[in-house]
Amino acid sequence: MAVNTFNEPKLEPLSVGVFNGKGGVGKTTITANVAGLAAAAGSRALIIDMDPQGNLCRDLGYEPRDGSELFSALLAGTTPPLITNVGGREGLDVVPGGAALFDLSAVMISRQQRSTGATLGEMLLASIRFIEHDYDLIVFDTPPGDLAIIDAVMEIVSAVVIPVRPDDASIDGLETIAARFQYAREGDPVRRIPAANSFLQLAGVLLFGVGSRSTKLEAQVRGSIAEIIGDAAPVFDSRIRYMESTAYDARHRGLLIHELEIRAEDSKVERFAALRLGHKIHDALLTRNASGLAEDFQDLTREILIRLSELAELTEHARHQAELAELAVQQADQLGEQEVSA
Repeated sequence: MAVNTFNEPKLEPLSVGVFNGKGGVGKTTITANVAGLAAAAGSRALIIDMDPQGNLCRDLGYEPRDGSELFSALLAGTTPPLITNVGGREGLDVVPGGAALFDLSAVMISRQQRSTGATLGEMLLASIRFIEHDYDLIVFDTPPGDLAIIDAVMEIVSAVVIPVRPDDASIDGLETIAARFQYAREGDPVRRIPAANSFLQLAGVLLFGVGSRSTKLEAQVRGSIAEIIGDAAPVFDSRIRYMESTAYDARHRGLLIHELEIRAEDSKVERFAALRLGHKIHDALLTRNASGLAEDFQDLTREILIRLSELAELTEHARHQAELAELAVQQADQLGEQEVSA
């Protein structure tokens, strides 16, 4: 029997996972800021933190969780834990992760050895089904090295975004994710493993932590990315510049970059007022101006959402074509049975 190349659609809202096989490439920061900007623009956005490190709490300013609630919900097939309007942000909710998710791989290996139970992707989908229709956009933050979690998220999302820093290790991480992406879409015909998500699309690759004046470096990295993915997906025009002090202030205060932009302007006014009065400045921001980085994230969010909308239309067309192909096969089978009977 041939490997099945078509399967049922997964999550109904626009959904995207942010992946790289290497840590420290901006996955969590991108996840938080893209979803946060989408919510600020009026969308109902959900972030699902599948990273056992749980660093999303730093970007969004909520108390760290240990991940045990999400772990239990996945195993039991129940509603995942939810932080609504996180940090007072209307329309932005979070399913928090944490260290308990480190145990998911061991649990799944045990299940596979017994050949019992659903896949982790199926478990994740079953839990999210309880809440998915409350949202327009679902964004997954993923760990760098846990292939069980990476594969599970790829099994249910509609698209993949891969951030890359300008270094060789980050490019290696891109190659790892490209391989998992191909496995999710096509399965393994040799081992007769079907595709987990034949409708999965590569939304694009983005450059993270690139100096605003590093034009030669940026061009070289874009060339390296093109050698790996070819024309399978774009390298986003938008790129996130390197601003260490701004990144520190944002995480230290649990602010998204567009929120920090406003805070930095207020801080500037307060600083000048204190200087005029001869007062000592307490707890001042390191950031003097976050507008450039805020604009980077706004441009990136706009580009990603446009790309996701385009891919959704392509996927719907592909799904329709798959249904027609399946119907043609069924009709051919019926015709063959009729001829045999005759």
